[in-house]
Amino acid sequence: MLGPITVWSDGRPVPVGGPRQCCVLGALLVHLGREVTIDQLIGYLWNDDPPRTARSVIQVQISHLRRTLPGTIATTSGGYVLDVDPESVDLHRFRKLRDRAAAADPKAAGELLERALECWRGVPFSGVGSEYLDYSVVAPLKEEYWSSVIAWATCGLELGKYSDVVSRLTPMVSEELFRERLHHLLITALWRDNERARALSVYEELRTRLAEELGVDPGPELVALHTRILQEDPPEEGAEDPSAGEPGTHFVVRNDLPRDLPDFTGRQESLRRLDEAARAGEDRAQVCVITGSGGEGKTTTAVRFGYEAAKRYPDGQLFIDLYGYTTDREPLDAASALGALLRAVGAEPEAVPESLDERSALWRATLMGRRVLLVLDNASSYAQVSPLLSSSPGSMTLITTRNELSGLSGARFLSLGVFDERSSLELFGRVLGDERVRSEPEQAREIVRICGGLPLALRVVAGRMLSRPKWSFAHVARRLGEQNRRFRELQVEGQSVESAIDLSFQSLNRDQSRAFLLLGLMIGNTIDLGGAAALLDMTVEDADDILQELVGVCLLEEPQGDVYRLHDLIGAFSRDRAAAVLAAEEIDAARLCLAEQYMATAQHAADLLGPRGHEDVDVRPGYRTELAGREDAENWFSLHQENLAETIEYFASHDNGEYAWRMADAVWRFYALHGQMGLLISSHQRALQISDKQGNRRGRAVTLIGLGIAHCLSGRFEESLDLLLEARDLLASIGDSRGLVRVLANLGMVYERVGRLADAADAIQDVLDYAAQLGDVRLEALQWGGLAVVKQALGEHTEALYCAGQAMAKATGGDQDEARAQAKRVMGEARAGLGELDLAFQDLNEALELSLRLRLVGNQVYVHNTLGIAYRAARCWEEAVGSHTEALALAERSGQHSGDAEIRTDLGITYAAAGRYEEAATELEKAHAIATERSERYTVARAALALGRLPAPTVTADRARELLKEAEEVFAELGLPEAEQARKALEDPPAPLC
Repeated sequence: MLGPITVWSDGRPVPVGGPRQCCVLGALLVHLGREVTIDQLIGYLWNDDPPRTARSVIQVQISHLRRTLPGTIATTSGGYVLDVDPESVDLHRFRKLRDRAAAADPKAAGELLERALECWRGVPFSGVGSEYLDYSVVAPLKEEYWSSVIAWATCGLELGKYSDVVSRLTPMVSEELFRERLHHLLITALWRDNERARALSVYEELRTRLAEELGVDPGPELVALHTRILQEDPPEEGAEDPSAGEPGTHFVVRNDLPRDLPDFTGRQESLRRLDEAARAGEDRAQVCVITGSGGEGKTTTAVRFGYEAAKRYPDGQLFIDLYGYTTDREPLDAASALGALLRAVGAEPEAVPESLDERSALWRATLMGRRVLLVLDNASSYAQVSPLLSSSPGSMTLITTRNELSGLSGARFLSLGVFDERSSLELFGRVLGDERVRSEPEQAREIVRICGGLPLALRVVAGRMLSRPKWSFAHVARRLGEQNRRFRELQVEGQSVESAIDLSFQSLNRDQSRAFLLLGLMIGNTIDLGGAAALLDMTVEDADDILQELVGVCLLEEPQGDVYRLHDLIGAFSRDRAAAVLAAEEIDAARLCLAEQYMATAQHAADLLGPRGHEDVDVRPGYRTELAGREDAENWFSLHQENLAETIEYFASHDNGEYAWRMADAVWRFYALHGQMGLLISSHQRALQISDKQGNRRGRAVTLIGLGIAHCLSGRFEESLDLLLEARDLLASIGDSRGLVRVLANLGMVYERVGRLADAADAIQDVLDYAAQLGDVRLEALQWGGLAVVKQALGEHTEALYCAGQAMAKATGGDQDEARAQAKRVMGEARAGLGELDLAFQDLNEALELSLRLRLVGNQVYVHNTLGIAYRAARCWEEAVGSHTEALALAERSGQHSGDAEIRTDLGITYAAAGRYEEAATELEKAHAIATERSERYTVARAALALGRLPAPTVTADRARELLKEAEEVFAELGLPEAEQARKALEDPPAPLC
């Protein structure tokens, strides 16, 4: 692994394939157990210039790797995950040994690091990949290697193994010509091994190289080592380093860390990242900033790290509270903090200078050459901490703050965030006992939800329950569920969630305070920059400034660029305070402005996704988000899908039924295309309630159409037909011709699913005639595609190709890729039926590429299934089964179950064609049951025909006759030619297996 990518099995190398396949495998191995997206793999292989067929190439590489490594690669919604034993992968074995070494004594650490370095056999990914792969994956891996080399050499020096260090590092410095820490260790080892001349020679070579090629001198640590070699004999083993500290200064090694919590929970990833930063700091001073809102556990995490990493900092662990967020005292100024720190490490009070600059200089000089951990807790500003930073290589300054501390260049920033459910429940278990949590798991999870995973809130709850053994989680949940007493419940002596938030709130100026209170009134859980501009009644530029200020003081989170959210408890604080401070008229006006902004943008975005059945309502919000095309519309809908459902609820609860049904009508297509059946149904049911309450017949009819589509995509076809037929009658009664056309188009889709193919063709033809009358080319393209689906279901492959071709001819606009994706899919299936397999695969790959780019999940499902049909025709059984299975998996992930019976039928037919009769019977029985339950008569007959044709004893003769009779009756009822196939099968049953 750590070199050219090689797979071994039973001591023998296993062929992996060419460079691309090796690159894909290597990426999966590096990210073992985690998703690697298709976009990542494309970047690794082709940088920023992938070919048009990049996704298909990736799928082929994965298919080959699955044959090499069966049962190890799983498909996810966005890419792939490799699942093998980490111990079998050199990289992960290396990391495990390295991590064990970090906590071991020098002798054991040296042995562990020696074994870790043996895992390396060259440069990772050599001979494969791209420039992007080199800097995003390979370069960090090489840094891990060099960090471990340095750690091994440090252990060797501590153990007096100078010649071993010299032997290993001498060739390495020629590879890393400018890595000063490596040279420092080699020069030290040579000096201590009584090779003074060689040590000076190595230094001089480095100094000359730096001067000639970079125009710089060696760093102060190397210069100091050079001076010592010139002036002194090598120090005796174990002797104190005479260069450390100021001359005449007696340095006091001390540990000032506060008490470590015995029930410390979670934050393992944060501790890992801090440890990673510490390991990277061998040749320079490290600064890490832990940020987060009040109550997230910044100090607790810093203290836990201090205890875990104490051995790494043998010269002391210093802690000072800078009081940046304390109600009863001013923040500590830098000069006072330096005075306290200098005295703590042994400086005599009279030796501490008066000026800030002199104190800072003495502090840096005192720490130079020492490995110290310095924790600056509750910092409020850059000016407060900058003079306190250590510059000694190998030291770390760890800062906790609620502010950004902009200006700390070169620092690493760690934002804690809140606990996930697992860590939250683990905290309850550690404080209260696991049995108490296991006895009420759902109630405990409800408290986690109410507390939003905020560690301080969870600890307060746990503390109150610990002192009240009779309190159950259900009792606490009821108390916390009462909004007006939530914050009273979240306080115990010395700890209060409300006080922690209020400290940050009190630091805001007037404009920031108003913005914070209004943000608590947002509709939904997130808000983007445009929505915030509408809510705050500001320009986008002013809103951006004030939002960033609130992010800077950790009262507002920015989970992604220009998207913001409030933690649940901070949001509750904001709403409570807004109700007490702001006028009701100001609150109502702000929320209405945001709702209208969502309404206007949703209608605009819906127009970009496809034809609309009804005209937009005229809304002129204070700010409107501009969308350049379909991709922008998709992204906007995806970002706001939950908020838009909340906006429908907002309009309905304010008796604005017209806006409620129109908003539901604007979002249905996005919800449908992306499998958001829950949101689609709940939002339309709410719009239906208010339409019925106000007697709005058009609103009811349009909402019934959306509900009909949702039930169809969920596989509830009878319910879908009932809803659509009612909508048709309502729209006819009010003379809404555009609405009727929309109903007919959707009825055609449902008729096709239940096998009423003639009715489907008639409905689609009516829509086509209407579209041609109006000159609506977009609608024509979609309906030609729908007609192609019907013709293909009838087995009329040539007609299906013609209809799909018409769809392609009409879908020439830049906004008609959806129609092209559907048409290409049907063309691929029709060509497979005609035996034109090369063209079929070409069409289907284009359809898949379009569907992936447009995020058309439903079409992706059917493309994968159709690929299975094409692979079956090519007698590529494994690829066929894999494609059908991927279609089912994607349908399950997306919640789009309308094709389940059809896909399982095709999978069963593929198994039968491959001679895998038992598996065929299993899938066909499932398909038959699903289709029967949903009244999918056509699919019932297909499954019955395929089952009845299976040889005995897979299906008994009596059962086969029963199935074939059913197939014959249904096909005849539907007027389909497959009835003759069923009759022939009854006359000539399959021979039993021998």
